[in-house]
Amino acid sequence: MEKKSVEILVGIFVLLGMLGVVFLALKAANLGTFSSGDTYALYAKFDNIGGLKVRAPVRSAGVTVGRVVSISLDPKTYQGVVHVEVERKVQFPSDSSARILTSGLLGDQYIGIEAGGEEKNFQPGDTIKQTQSAVVLESLISQFLFNKAADAGSAAPPAAAPSGAKK
Repeated sequence: MEKKSVEILVGIFVLLGMLGVVFLALKAANLGTFSSGDTYALYAKFDNIGGLKVRAPVRSAGVTVGRVVSISLDPKTYQGVVHVEVERKVQFPSDSSARILTSGLLGDQYIGIEAGGEEKNFQPGDTIKQTQSAVVLESLISQFLFNKAADAGSAAPPAAAPSGAKK
């Protein structure tokens, strides 16, 4: 009888472990929220989307208000076109701006929407005109190193004093 209760406890422990692994996998894949409420589509064009991924959150004031549905390349402008779905209860003014931001120093990227002041709101299918591309860490480092190398190359060596000069 005691052996059976130990086996039941081990089974419960293994089941809880599996549930924990599934929970972590869903969180890592940005599938932790299953809300499929009423949404509307918005589009934004960026020169560089960095590491933005499908299912990345769309946030405003730190609150998740939507998700990235798809990412494609505009064949005419060669810009990344990001299709997002925003909760219908959240209406943004038509002069709002979108930026690709990073959560933490090396965290995942997401889209941040800053509300504008226009009275007219975005309609489903509208394109956000004011966008700011992702900041790519490698580009910042290379620019910094290039500027430092240019500064070091332009600095002239100190002129030597003439040998017959008095002190």
